[in-house]
Amino acid sequence: MPSGLDPRFTALPLDTLADAALTRAAALGATHADVRIERIRMGSHRLRDEALESSTDATDLGIGVRVIHDGSWGFAAGITLTPDAAATLAEQAVAAARISRPLTSFPVELAPEPVHVGEWVSPFRLDPFEVSDAERVERLVELSRLAAGAGVDHVTATVDLVDEHKLYADLAGSRTLQRRVRVLPVVEVMATNGRYHSMRTTNPPAGRGWEYLLGEGWDLDGEVSQLASWLAEQRAAPCVQPGRYDLVVEPTNLWLTIHESVAHATELDRALGYEAAYAGTSFAKPETLGSLQYGSDVMTVTGDRVAEHGLASCAWDDEGVEAQTFEIIRDGTHVGYQLNRQMAHEQGRDRSNGCAFADSSGHIPLQRMPNVSLQPAASETTVEDLVGRVERGLYVVGDKSWSIDMQRYNFQFTAQRFYAIQDGRLAGQVADAAYQATTTDFWRSMEAVGGPGTYRLMGALDCGKGQPGQSAPVSHGAPAALFRSVNVLNTEAEGAHA
Repeated sequence: MPSGLDPRFTALPLDTLADAALTRAAALGATHADVRIERIRMGSHRLRDEALESSTDATDLGIGVRVIHDGSWGFAAGITLTPDAAATLAEQAVAAARISRPLTSFPVELAPEPVHVGEWVSPFRLDPFEVSDAERVERLVELSRLAAGAGVDHVTATVDLVDEHKLYADLAGSRTLQRRVRVLPVVEVMATNGRYHSMRTTNPPAGRGWEYLLGEGWDLDGEVSQLASWLAEQRAAPCVQPGRYDLVVEPTNLWLTIHESVAHATELDRALGYEAAYAGTSFAKPETLGSLQYGSDVMTVTGDRVAEHGLASCAWDDEGVEAQTFEIIRDGTHVGYQLNRQMAHEQGRDRSNGCAFADSSGHIPLQRMPNVSLQPAASETTVEDLVGRVERGLYVVGDKSWSIDMQRYNFQFTAQRFYAIQDGRLAGQVADAAYQATTTDFWRSMEAVGGPGTYRLMGALDCGKGQPGQSAPVSHGAPAALFRSVNVLNTEAEGAHA
């Protein structure tokens, strides 16, 4: 792994800036103050048919100061990194808290958290920003050539790169430095003769470095080399007959269903109605916590910030809370929510479970989801075992489009590929399929989950929330899983009837 923190960040007067802001906030009567100094570097390359279409490399660097003063939140942010400017931000944050005080229905209090001091760097081997632009583009050209084949009219290849450095400090004495690196390559092939068809890689973004593009953590070359044949099979595939099917769903598809119907639905601010931006509120209300049968007894879902290579993994969240693992659904019953320190105190909890994040120094931390994952079976149940239990069904691979209502309850998902299952065996692709259910009906229909060998850590770089909008990276682990009697639509027929 590289040496760790980038000296170009640690050479900044981080402690001096933090001390200036915290000292001024305390002098003005703040009962809590925290400072985040962040540098986020983002890069991307976009190729179409082996030709570079766009390339970006941008860095965001700034400081954010948050306070609780007279029971109200205040926040201010800026890009001038001097002690005087940091102190001024503390003054502005206190002024904002004073203005918001008449609108605060009850004083803000935070659940306690021990003091933490330390450094943490996410696990990666090759710093993607130390790889030259020419080498990055050359790798995307290689993948583009590997994807080309009969029936492919166009190939796009992209990569997104993020390197995030962050200092957190607060009045209680916590002071931490963290670095998180993540990458996302995507290759997609398209057929535009007649009806449009496309097929793309199913690999997730990952908390890894450039080594991910070279095959560490995912057989990218192996998947890319099959895109053309999968696309050809899809173009020739018969349309699905609508009706009830048993589904065996791969983690490459199931992660998104987890994200939309479980992870968003168990954000406590949504359940309380505090938050509705982007993803609505939630049907999973606090009064049903501990009694709601969310799914079948093989459904156990955890939240964590500790999964290796997880996109939401860290050592401490943006309120200085140490990373941990906690239960959200146990044996099918909803038992926990994602919390920040304010909501943890409001709910009478001894401690937050570490779910606060801001996507830059210019934004205030929100309650954001950690890695939210469906746990595999203890025994080594394989995909073949699950498929073998199905007489008539579909095998579902890769995410594509999705739709869900604002209570996270009624949903519909498509996939990169649907394969017919006949008498326990795969029988080729079918086209134009989508599965549809309510959240509780779907998860209660889950009869079995695969073992650890079927488990994969998937996810997204850009989960949206808040106003102003913020984007957060999050991983979702899942095994393959078997669902009984799920409604399947023919999307082409549904579109014709619309």
